[in-house]
Amino acid sequence: MDIGVTSRRPGPAGARRGTARAIAAVVLTAGLGGAGTLVTTTEAAEAATAAATSATAAATSAEAALSASARAAADAKPVNCRRVKCVALTFDDGPGRYTDALLRSLAAYRARATFFVVGQNVAAYPGIVRRTYAAGHEIGSHTWSHPDLTKLPAASVRSQFARTDKAIKKAIGIRPELVRPPYGAFNATVRRQAERPVVMWSVDTLDWRFRNSARVARKATKSVRPGSVILFHDIHPSTVRAIPRVLKSLSKRGYRFVTVSQLFGGKPPRVVYSRG
Repeated sequence: MDIGVTSRRPGPAGARRGTARAIAAVVLTAGLGGAGTLVTTTEAAEAATAAATSATAAATSAEAALSASARAAADAKPVNCRRVKCVALTFDDGPGRYTDALLRSLAAYRARATFFVVGQNVAAYPGIVRRTYAAGHEIGSHTWSHPDLTKLPAASVRSQFARTDKAIKKAIGIRPELVRPPYGAFNATVRRQAERPVVMWSVDTLDWRFRNSARVARKATKSVRPGSVILFHDIHPSTVRAIPRVLKSLSKRGYRFVTVSQLFGGKPPRVVYSRG
């Protein structure tokens, strides 16, 4: 709300707008101050500004509380993958413009997944990362700019992970506990610089090559078995469209959808599977 005084004399219309804004500010502040409180226009402006600031802070606090509540609800019922059939759906290269639609599909089946995010995209879409994490999904690192880490010196590999860690922590307050190297390319240097489990996959849907929803869904559901880690990319709309079919088919077969960490009881090995 702008009720400040300008140096240029306003015309009739401007004067009417200024008066209306001043009156609105007085009314708002009177409501805040209570009946019988006399407030000047300047005081009204200050009070209105303070009220707006307070409302913004309250909204931010409410959003944070809602995210915490959603996260707590998602964490309420752990899954024992030694007793039930579990599968880990993993999504690389996001977040992106299709991730929110994917989150809605996962929520419909109360499915959890692991998102290996690219640092540059996290910096561009921090809100999506927050929503993903608040919904109970796991966030892993997929480096800052998606290079082949095996072609970089150790210092550059370390920088790729460190910059992404920083972006993720800024978005959701935690450092990711898992990494996935771009292209599945890693060596001893990459493992040392990662300093945490390196997650590969056991089922590759090849969704980056075949942008066909039906084909992606068939590949995922045909090749799965208990304990599978399935590779998808949420930057492709064809993949996001395939996910409801995957969820429906595997649910009927008794599968539970968990994060990579859940799949291993919270303690993934240093290298999770090989390329499949």
